[in-house]
Amino acid sequence: MAIVRWDPFDTLLSTQDDLNRLFRGWLRGGSSILEGGKWSPAVDMYETEDALVVEAELPGIDPKDIDVSVEGGVLVINGERKHEKEVNEENYHRVERAYGSFERAIQLPSDVDPDKIKASYENGVLKALIPKKEVQKPKSIPITVEAQKK
Repeated sequence: MAIVRWDPFDTLLSTQDDLNRLFRGWLRGGSSILEGGKWSPAVDMYETEDALVVEAELPGIDPKDIDVSVEGGVLVINGERKHEKEVNEENYHRVERAYGSFERAIQLPSDVDPDKIKASYENGVLKALIPKKEVQKPKSIPITVEAQKK
C-alpha cells in the first residue's frame, strides 16, 4: 500500500457525500442503497418546436428492465437496476451507485399527445419523445345581417 498524505478536506468532503446520500434516501422514504431501496434517476426535460423531450439517466440498466407508461397525464418511468455481481458488503469501500427499483413520475402539459409517445434507449440514456398536439387554426365565422322589418 502506498503512503498517501492525509488531507482533512478530503475526509470532510467524503463525509458530506455520505450524509447527502443518507438524507436523500431518508427524504425519499427509501432505505439504504445497499438494501435496494427506491431511487430516482436524474432527468432532463426540454421542449422543441414539435415535441416535449424527457431524457433519463439510466446507465447499466437493461432496457428490458425499464417500463415507460402514461397514467392520467403523468409520464411514469420505472424499473430496476440489478447488482452486476455478488460482493460481500464488508468488501465495499464506497457505494455511490443506486441499486434496486426506481421510479420517476413527470406531469405532462396539456398540449402534448400522450398516445404518440416514442421511447428509445442509447448509451445509458432513456429518451421519451412526446409530440405536441396539432393546434387548431382559428376559424373565421361569417356574420349574416338580417333585414330589419318596418
